[in-house]
Amino acid sequence: MSLDPHSSDVQQSGPVFFDRSELGLVLRVYGRMVATGEWRDYAMIGHRDVAEFAVFRRSGDAPLYRIEKRPALRLKQGQWAVIGEGGHVLKRGRDLAQVLRVFDSRRFTVVE
Repeated sequence: MSLDPHSSDVQQSGPVFFDRSELGLVLRVYGRMVATGEWRDYAMIGHRDVAEFAVFRRSGDAPLYRIEKRPALRLKQGQWAVIGEGGHVLKRGRDLAQVLRVFDSRRFTVVE
């Protein structure tokens, strides 16, 4: 069996996805925002280089926020990012719990 010299560049076979503890942190924030009436739907996607958790105000809308996991960036900028509606990175870092605190600073209120 010969080894390809470029095989070290390949991270893994199969898609990137969230592990159980990461998904637990994300779903805790999601549940809190659903309880306030801000979010109503979500989608999870695992690609070759990124896992994405997108949240929606309504199921037919574009995502309000995307929580991304990019393992290739873990030693550089950090593998976690929260991206807003316009594609702007709101917070990036190495610690998921710290990155998710961006939602704590935003005081969402339901207007009736």
